[in-house]
Amino acid sequence: MTAEYVIAAPVIASVAARAAAETAGVVRLEPGLRGLATAWAREARQRWKGLEPAPADGVRVRAHEDRLTVEVDVVVSGADQAAAVGRAVQRAVAREVLAQTGRSVDAVRVSILDIEVGRQ
Repeated sequence: MTAEYVIAAPVIASVAARAAAETAGVVRLEPGLRGLATAWAREARQRWKGLEPAPADGVRVRAHEDRLTVEVDVVVSGADQAAAVGRAVQRAVAREVLAQTGRSVDAVRVSILDIEVGRQ
């Protein structure tokens, strides 16, 4: 008998959110308007099913066949180079999603929504 495991997009989003938030130079995850709408819909579905929503604000997961794309919205510290922080987030998200779920990520798109000057 063969078992097949399916890891839902909200689980992948939660893993990606934690990895991004723990990346040096990231002040916080911050969903844009599209992210807020997605987060509210996901949270409503999970609460309706009696589940505690996993924290994944600012992260969207798109799965198409075997391809997995993760989009992350972040606010970065003004003390760090924004492009370097973005690349670090890409690496951390791809590495952690693979380690925790066994799914490889085809693309990690990082949107830097703000740079907070004076934040370390």
